[in-house]
Amino acid sequence: MPDEGTSNWTSRPPTTPVRKRTPPTKPRVIVIGAGVAGMSTGCYAQMSGMRTMILEKHVLPGGCCTAWARDGYVFDYCIEWLIGTAPGNEAHQVWRELGALDGKSITHFDMFNRVVDEDGRSVTFYNDPQRLEQHLLELSPGDARLIESFCRDLRRFCSIELYPFLTAPALRTVRERAAILRTVLPAFRLFWRTGATPMHTFADRFQDPLLRRAFRNIFFQDPEGFPLLPYLFNMAGAHHRNAGFPQGGSLGLARSIEERYTSLGGSISYRARVARVLVEDDRAVGVQLTNGKRYYADHVVSACDGHTTIYSLLGGRYTGPRIEKLYDELLNAPGTLFPAVVSAFVGVEGDLGDDRTHSTTYLLSPEDAERLPGALQQSLVVQLRSRYSDGFAPPGKAVIHCTYFSDYTYWKKLRSSDRKEYWAQKRRVAAFVREFLERHRPGIADRIELVDVASPATTKRYTGNFDGSILAWKAFSEADDVAAKLVGKDRMRLPGLRDFSMAGQWVGLGGLIRAASTGRFVTQYLCEEWGLPFTAWESTPTEPWHRDKLGHLPQLDRRPGRNGFGSGSGSGS
Repeated sequence: MPDEGTSNWTSRPPTTPVRKRTPPTKPRVIVIGAGVAGMSTGCYAQMSGMRTMILEKHVLPGGCCTAWARDGYVFDYCIEWLIGTAPGNEAHQVWRELGALDGKSITHFDMFNRVVDEDGRSVTFYNDPQRLEQHLLELSPGDARLIESFCRDLRRFCSIELYPFLTAPALRTVRERAAILRTVLPAFRLFWRTGATPMHTFADRFQDPLLRRAFRNIFFQDPEGFPLLPYLFNMAGAHHRNAGFPQGGSLGLARSIEERYTSLGGSISYRARVARVLVEDDRAVGVQLTNGKRYYADHVVSACDGHTTIYSLLGGRYTGPRIEKLYDELLNAPGTLFPAVVSAFVGVEGDLGDDRTHSTTYLLSPEDAERLPGALQQSLVVQLRSRYSDGFAPPGKAVIHCTYFSDYTYWKKLRSSDRKEYWAQKRRVAAFVREFLERHRPGIADRIELVDVASPATTKRYTGNFDGSILAWKAFSEADDVAAKLVGKDRMRLPGLRDFSMAGQWVGLGGLIRAASTGRFVTQYLCEEWGLPFTAWESTPTEPWHRDKLGHLPQLDRRPGRNGFGSGSGSGS
């Protein structure tokens, strides 16, 4: 707990904001949202001599980095790979400072994803460039030139270490900028070429029809608009074991950061929904909850949904050219937001056999795709989550996670206008998943104990993310460039509003390490403003991670209308 009681947060801070080089008392910071960015902000602020309190509307930390339970199964919602699992880079240092990997083993895979077409032909995207090249050449010798080009670039990315997550862009020293340039300049042409070549354009050059479709789905489903660069960067990271899966998964990561934060003296209040930010003379002075309770601080950091922050918590009063560009022009533009997803978790009696392939994208026929409500693409991702980490299923059982990109508007309209049909469509998803898995794994249908479906409307309800998008702005879009300026040029502040900052994916873009780094950055900006030394040190694990550290999980009921994140047997939520 903080060194002041929580009740003291209800008293106003001094009228004049803390600006002295040596503040007489520790400045108070309220953080809205206990996602990874919010808890990161809290951790770094506590380490740097501030007093913080995080307000979270849900009953769990992590935001989208979460899990829920049913009948002894744990349904892990977020992480597919985590950048920073190997020592020796800045991403790993951030996770160590946040305690995110304390006591945990890391699962690494030798492949990124497998893609299977309607006829059963498959391609496996191995992380090892040599193994990948040999496999692809066996599949399509006629595409040798393109295959060799892709694998040559992958080898070059394997030799590059670029994870600039320690210092906020506007605060980087000449030495830090020079170090980045020493990495970037020798590979400038590689970055420029792979960053300017859309994956669609590259993939369309293949003669083999499977490769033309498969390359688009290296990241499980086609994010559309991505260039070659992020595929090569992440596969290279996985090859170096720097893009693994941490024991405990998504909620395990969130719980570890929560434990680190509270050990540093921070406090989280759950079921504390913020209704508005309190502003006096264009200065944020605190927040008011939906129950009317008010808390005051020297600074407020919003680490929740960007649209909600600007137009609901602040009433749209503090915008400028960049904010207006993002939220008035780009927010609803095609290809700007990362799509929402439908998730179907499958609990299975018995094991999953000898197949060690952890992730497969199945390319669907038009007839199959038509059966998936609200589907945006003709594909279904099937991940054997029991291969990722222990503890996701009871002994002798297994968990499969099936996902597809889906239209948020479709699910929102259903849920608001025809709840009965909404549940029916979720049952339709569950029925398709059962049938599809039986088709590819004969005999599994009789062993399926439950199917739990979460729609994009579910994501919106429990996290507040605009249109149910779990990754916010799409990287390499126009929004990417604008959002980057919010961090570097605007220092994560809003025009005309003092003592208020934003953190998280709506300013730092999607991805957990990016979210975590924004907590570091916003604290560094605060330290510079208040004359405090920015301080951070790595957490020291005290014990191996174990499943009990997940804490209490929502136990979901099969009937609709009960509390929880997902929904049972295709109904509810």
